[in-house]
Amino acid sequence: MPESYFHVRGAHVRGAHFPVAVVGGGQAGLSMSYCLRRRGVEHIVIEANRVGHEWRERRWDSFCLVTPNWQCKLPGFPYQGDDPDGFMVRDEIVRYLEDYVAFFRPPLVEGVTVTRLRRAASGVFELTTSDGDCTADQVVVATGPYHAPSVPRMAERLPDGIHQIHSSHYRAPAQLPEGGVLVVGTGQSGCQIAEDLHLAGRQVHLAVGSAPRVARFYRGRDCVAWLDDMGHYTRTIDEFDEADAVRMRVNHYVTGRDGGRDIDLRAFARDGMRLYGRLTTIRGTTLEFADDLKANLDHADAVAEGIKDAIDAYIEARGVPAPVEPRYVPVWEPSGQPGRLDLAAAGITSVVWSTGFRRDHRWIEAPVFDGRGYPMHWRGVTSAPGLHFLGLPWQHSWGSGRFEAVGRDAEFLAGHIDAARRTADVCSTLTGAPLELASALPVG
Repeated sequence: MPESYFHVRGAHVRGAHFPVAVVGGGQAGLSMSYCLRRRGVEHIVIEANRVGHEWRERRWDSFCLVTPNWQCKLPGFPYQGDDPDGFMVRDEIVRYLEDYVAFFRPPLVEGVTVTRLRRAASGVFELTTSDGDCTADQVVVATGPYHAPSVPRMAERLPDGIHQIHSSHYRAPAQLPEGGVLVVGTGQSGCQIAEDLHLAGRQVHLAVGSAPRVARFYRGRDCVAWLDDMGHYTRTIDEFDEADAVRMRVNHYVTGRDGGRDIDLRAFARDGMRLYGRLTTIRGTTLEFADDLKANLDHADAVAEGIKDAIDAYIEARGVPAPVEPRYVPVWEPSGQPGRLDLAAAGITSVVWSTGFRRDHRWIEAPVFDGRGYPMHWRGVTSAPGLHFLGLPWQHSWGSGRFEAVGRDAEFLAGHIDAARRTADVCSTLTGAPLELASALPVG
């Protein structure tokens, strides 16, 4: 590939043909590029914004990783800092990705959006982009699963005077108008944003869902370190009876803030945060909640304690020296939990919807999706020859969508792509068929 292709903005796409087009320049797309480069496979990486956009623009000011830095293992570029047991903050994550680009100089174009992907009659993939059309023999979709903020339709029923934002647009407490804040959702984002507001002295009201939690540290180590030793992160999706259910699991809430600690919603309540069950109904300024706060808190604690049970069993079975630690004792219990909340009476002026994201693959015209819009694949390889996915949660293991293991998935796909390319070359030589038609033949 000519030198001019390396790390350029918005050029060299229109009218070009590539053996492989990687759509998305986040950690997945960059990992894919590194692995293809090592195999000598010519390719292009097309990024709609700029490297690090998701971390730079869709995370709040105090955001940090919940996994320790030593789990940042992009191919050929593991964590380079001097705090492996710490947790990179937002700007450090962006810098890590930017340094990765500088490290191996991928064939990256930024500021170009792919708006349509389809296979032509010739077998080649056609990509419509904001910079014009291009073609590719094979395509890797590395755009992740978090495309569009998901806000429930009931949000439309809130009065106009209530300031509403999705968690992806939250930056800092000062961004919100004075007054109380209702945070809806207790996944990682909801819990951490609630804590951010709570620490800033804001009156926080939190609608608690069914997400589980995990202790930050136990018996002298980060729980992540114990689970890593136990092989938890190398378990593959094939080992589970209900693979689809595993892929849809909500992440455990915990934080890496200030060196890492538990997120204990009960402690927040003891210190003044108002907790409710799952939000069910909005009628004007009156909100109604399910009667499930106690059940949700108990479930989160049970999961955390169950993880500790597994760690205890591992320590005992292998005779690992580790300090003994007392178990968690709840510091607050709900009693007479409120089923209703009047926004005006409570002085609530803002709502932060921490309700996740939805996938949006409408730009991909290929019969590779199930009834829920999830791409059907095996380790990223779809039934459409030459079309691949990378960076999906539990694509192959727990770390597939994360810095921890996305590189392993990329290396697997790079091998598959390279094999398909070599097969196409042989078929073209033996049959005289056009290379782009030969590349559409399945491998294996």
